[in-house]
Amino acid sequence: MKLTKYFSIVIVTIFFVGCEDVINVDLNTAAPRLVVDASINWQKGTDGSVQKIILSTTTDFYSNVIPKVSGATVSIKNSTNISYIFNEIPNTGEYQCTNFKPVIGETYTLIINYNGATYTATEMMQSVTPIDAIVQKDDAGFSGEDYEIVIYYKDPLAKNFYMARFFPDIYKSPSYSVIGDEFSNGNQKSWNFNDEDLKQGTSIDITHYGISEDYYNYMNKIIAASGSSGPFQTTPAAVRGNVVNQTNIEKYALGYFSLNEVDFRNYIIK
Repeated sequence: MKLTKYFSIVIVTIFFVGCEDVINVDLNTAAPRLVVDASINWQKGTDGSVQKIILSTTTDFYSNVIPKVSGATVSIKNSTNISYIFNEIPNTGEYQCTNFKPVIGETYTLIINYNGATYTATEMMQSVTPIDAIVQKDDAGFSGEDYEIVIYYKDPLAKNFYMARFFPDIYKSPSYSVIGDEFSNGNQKSWNFNDEDLKQGTSIDITHYGISEDYYNYMNKIIAASGSSGPFQTTPAAVRGNVVNQTNIEKYALGYFSLNEVDFRNYIIK
């Protein structure tokens, strides 16, 4: 799943039996919108000082090029109005900060000035409980012969939401899952990941995130839109995040500003 895929229209694919001609559908192209990839992730065991934000715009359906946004001013301020400046790596659309100070429970505001408009988003940094263990099973799947890994962690006695990112070296892009603790608060919880193509020696990057309830709801919609939640999901015309255009609210941005503590592991199938 590639999270930079944003949906501005609903596409209906029609299959013609016995037709071998390629049919190009004439699609109306909407005005480009700003796309904000602003996930501030603080990995356990690091100081979290190096962070990045990626800006791009939407493009037409048939384009394979994602337009990068250069020349914006990007910053994040905390509740005491201390600002962290994100400077662009020239002509890349990637804005980097090297002195960010993450604090669990602190509230931060993202501020982007681009093309005469000001965009803002506010979120609180979430904590994450560490991964306790990773257990491999060799009898998973319909065949009973697939590999599966189970990642265990303890859920604290509070309302929490989590996201997992699995990126095996056999994938071109990672797979994401989200979960809350409505029915398991304070208990041991787990992530399960399997694929019939996993084999001995496959390397899997595992990232376990603590996320806010709003980000959980947003990612649920993104995962459903991408088709990862099953074949019966309806793709929305646009998945709105928390980034608001303060200059013109109708010209909203896509994407999300989140601040998450994460725990990372790499596991190799044995």
